[in-house]
Amino acid sequence: QVHLVESGGGLVQAGGSLRLSCAASGGTFSTYGVGWFRQAPGKEREFVGATNWSGGITKYADSVKGRFTISRGINSNTVYLQMNSLKPEDTAVYYCAAKYTGVYFNGYYSSESAYDYWGQGTQVTVSS
Repeated sequence: QVHLVESGGGLVQAGGSLRLSCAASGGTFSTYGVGWFRQAPGKEREFVGATNWSGGITKYADSVKGRFTISRGINSNTVYLQMNSLKPEDTAVYYCAAKYTGVYFNGYYSSESAYDYWGQGTQVTVSS
């Protein structure tokens, strides 16, 4: 059982940056794929990006490609979402999610339903 806690959210002006953290406990996090999702007020939760167990494979939604970067360190229980050039439309609650894949799966998951563990979310607000 993996427990996930997001942090790093806050209020930032358009054009600014934030780095979100997803800290895991209770499992060998380096064998899990991790996804980031967000939910804006009145909208459905949407895929932001994902990475595989090693961090060597990443995938991003078109809306954040080139601005957001997911990283993780080997032997690290934390995955990061670096968000640059933030826009007001990036305002949302951001969630990280994890799925055990082992170390032989070289892919990623962009569907919410693929993930087994979720954090509580962290609010990101971008002012114009």
